[in-house]
Amino acid sequence: MRISDRVTIEDWEVTESFTTSGGPGGQNVNKVATAVELRFEAARSPNLPAPVKARLRRLAGRRWTQDGALVLHVQETRSQARNREIARARLADLIRDALTPPKPRIRTRPTLASKRRRLEAKTRRGQVKSLRGNVRPEE
Repeated sequence: MRISDRVTIEDWEVTESFTTSGGPGGQNVNKVATAVELRFEAARSPNLPAPVKARLRRLAGRRWTQDGALVLHVQETRSQARNREIARARLADLIRDALTPPKPRIRTRPTLASKRRRLEAKTRRGQVKSLRGNVRPEE
């Protein structure tokens, strides 16, 4: 599977298993295995550099297993072939997102106006809190 000019995924890295899916479909749902579980062995992949693997792990979230595999479960359509295409497209999109390094953050100083606004807000808040004290009855 071709991801970009530099990255291609070999067939042995991706395994697909099919199960029955829920949702509409009548009797067909109970008979035909249309849901696709795509498993990509990302940690063992020789085609992905280490920084890309780290970004992919962060992007995958709960779909990343402890043994370093990325698992995608797709059961959107009643067609097994279409679900398979969707799963492969999602995998390719995730890897493409992981290929682009994050833009480094450039630290900026707060403006003078923003400092003044912050201090004014603090003094207003302090005045509100100071008025919350006990009320003495007038004599």
